[in-house]
Amino acid sequence: MELFLSYSYLFFAFVFTIIFAIQILLYRHRTRFSSPNLPPGTVGWPLVGETLEFLSSGWKGHPHSFVFDRMTTFSSECFKTSILGVPTAFFCGAAGNKFLFSNERRLVTAWWPDSVKKVFPSTGDQVDGAAKRMRSLLPQFLKPEALQKYIGIMDDIAQRHFSDDWENHDQVTVYPLSKRYTFRVACRLFLSMEEPEHIQRLGAEFHLLANGILTLPIELPGTPFDRAIKASNTIRDELRSIIKQRKHDLATKKNDDITARDILSHMLTTTDEDGQYMSEVEIADKIIGLLVGGHDTASVTITFVVKFLADVAEMWFIMTEQMEIVNSKVPGELLNWNDIQQMKYSWNVACEVMRLAPPLPGAFREAMHDFSYAGFQIPKGWKLYWSAYSTHRDPKCFPEPEKFDPTRFEGKGPAPYTFVPFGGGPRMCPGKEYARLEILVFMHNIVKRFRWEKALPEEKIVCNPLPNPESGLPIHLAPHRSSSSLPSTTSTAP
Repeated sequence: MELFLSYSYLFFAFVFTIIFAIQILLYRHRTRFSSPNLPPGTVGWPLVGETLEFLSSGWKGHPHSFVFDRMTTFSSECFKTSILGVPTAFFCGAAGNKFLFSNERRLVTAWWPDSVKKVFPSTGDQVDGAAKRMRSLLPQFLKPEALQKYIGIMDDIAQRHFSDDWENHDQVTVYPLSKRYTFRVACRLFLSMEEPEHIQRLGAEFHLLANGILTLPIELPGTPFDRAIKASNTIRDELRSIIKQRKHDLATKKNDDITARDILSHMLTTTDEDGQYMSEVEIADKIIGLLVGGHDTASVTITFVVKFLADVAEMWFIMTEQMEIVNSKVPGELLNWNDIQQMKYSWNVACEVMRLAPPLPGAFREAMHDFSYAGFQIPKGWKLYWSAYSTHRDPKCFPEPEKFDPTRFEGKGPAPYTFVPFGGGPRMCPGKEYARLEILVFMHNIVKRFRWEKALPEEKIVCNPLPNPESGLPIHLAPHRSSSSLPSTTSTAP
């Protein structure tokens, strides 16, 4: 009897402790959202908040629903939620984008989840300073006049890519091939790396890194995040070896002109505004970030360009534009800057693709001070999120938002702060022009070779976190010399 009572006491003590802990969690969760005049919204459960709802909307294929449901229910300007366990305010519409982009380093600063900081340890808590240093180095390399000399290199890589991976195939899967192309271009221009085996080996590690960097930060064996951490360490070791060799080559002048002009050499030989060089660890982390950003987002856009062109009549106009360029070239002549400038309609198509499937769906900021916005109080330390979907799918910004219409980008184009596939303000993606060239070079090379149709016409689109076709977009290919095997909807003028 005494033993039974002892176990009963222990059981009730355990239950009481659990209930007490839950009450504390609930109390702390409520008090974090108890400041006066906060934006309206719901905050979900302690620790997880509405993270699962936020992520699942993308997994289900309609990532914009999380934003628009709450804009409709609470406020079209700003609503509160809890993402990744932290209080978060969503800033919506063109006015919200303008406010965040215009108040960088005054009221708001960059913020990344802990999972990103663990993958890039040199960043630590100095996110803003690291970004500022990086942005002082990149413009010289990524500005249009500097990139012009790389167009021929991109075209040469694209031609070899299509020769190796597309030609003599009846069916291909676009998404993994587009990532292979963009990664190959990034390795060539950032690191002067050309060996296929080396690129393939590094690409496999980057695939693990990209798939796990924005997942739940659970470092258990076999989880996506654990694989991402291990992959980042492998890549970092590889890059540090490359950096050491490049330092030696630069010191002894054992490098050719192209190698001396890639971004790695630029980082090693350029100081910041304080006259300081970046450390090897910093450079390795920044190169990892550039390789992820330089190929992941562009490959998403390339994939969706192929997807949409399989469905719409715009293919005829692009074909006309691109074949005029083809017919102006002598055999073996590579693309140049003048050719890119002629691809105006092709770029309008790419922009409309990025409106419907933004490669950067949004990004976090952090409030540096208490401030008010749209009549609501935003406390210091709160996380802030801008979403491209809040304007890209808004009929007030883009009439008939579900319709594919590249003419939206003719003339002056969309209103300011409504089209934000590359972000905006001081943190606008510095690789915007690089991505434009990479995408247009790909479009030129696929359009001049093939017509295609989707193997899975109803393939689901998921976001995890970037949008992509669930099965990678398999397509049936037909070279132009045998194009009669495909329907004629995209081969005649509408």
